[in-house]
Amino acid sequence: MTEKVVLVGIPAAEKRRKYFEERAAGGNFACSFRYIPASEVTEADLRDVSAVIGNVSPPLLAAAPELEWVQLNSAGADPYVKPGILRQEQALTCASGAYGLSVSEHMLALTFGLVRKMGFYHHNQEQRLWRTEGSVTSIEGATVLVLGLGDIGGSYARKIRALGARCVIGVRRTESAKPDYLDEQYTMEALHELLPRADIVAMALPGGSGTTHVMNDETLRLMKKGAYLINAGRGSSVDPEALRAVLEEGLLGGAGLDVTEPEPLPADDPLWDMPNVLITPHVAGQFFLQETFERIVRIAGGNLEAWTHGKELTHQVNRSAGY
Repeated sequence: MTEKVVLVGIPAAEKRRKYFEERAAGGNFACSFRYIPASEVTEADLRDVSAVIGNVSPPLLAAAPELEWVQLNSAGADPYVKPGILRQEQALTCASGAYGLSVSEHMLALTFGLVRKMGFYHHNQEQRLWRTEGSVTSIEGATVLVLGLGDIGGSYARKIRALGARCVIGVRRTESAKPDYLDEQYTMEALHELLPRADIVAMALPGGSGTTHVMNDETLRLMKKGAYLINAGRGSSVDPEALRAVLEEGLLGGAGLDVTEPEPLPADDPLWDMPNVLITPHVAGQFFLQETFERIVRIAGGNLEAWTHGKELTHQVNRSAGY
């Protein structure tokens, strides 16, 4: 028996082909592989496949009646857990754990950029102005509130603590043992009490209805005057109108955004012109760092081996949470 596997968005270099073939070898069945760019996948490509490794347009999965397992390249899976996309018996796994290194370092870059007013100085550079922009703040001695303590949020919290943050507070969805790199840990119910304490609020929340506009007009106005907001999770977690308002009023020191609502951010959005706002086009993760890609491949290869040998898959998606 031969099972057909489609690999999407993974470069089909000889080294990569050999790796996946080796992971699938010696299992309960043989595998044949096809490598297809994500933008070129069609319903016809999926009609007789048993597994998909990579992210395809979610509605296309309904055209795969023999599909047993989907391994995503992404850590978040919210588009794939919506009703009508996958049947309950079809396994869904993700690449959680692959992005912590890259995204946490990007969040650190945004953090340093904000506290050292790099947006202002870049604006001055464009105008060839040799001008100081006044006092700055520091990570050392700061109180940092991290929303979302998965691989990304946890990696950022460890790094920010190592840089001398006085107090690192973590907020997660459910209660669990507090890791050593946190000084305090709470669930989202405590958010209103925590926001006024933080000099920096760093967001690495997943998507879904439970996190939509967590930072809204009410919660943004609870933040300490002059504090900084960083978001590298989902753009939908921050109400864009409320964010623009508090920035224009000078309540926040600034914001660092790798994700926005909507994406792409419209060219006429006022956020583009604010020197205390740093914007990157959702590039903290993806494959820009080679190690991220290698981690994704290792996760997929490990699950491919488990699937062909009838063993339990790792990185299984919690379908109610979407990650």
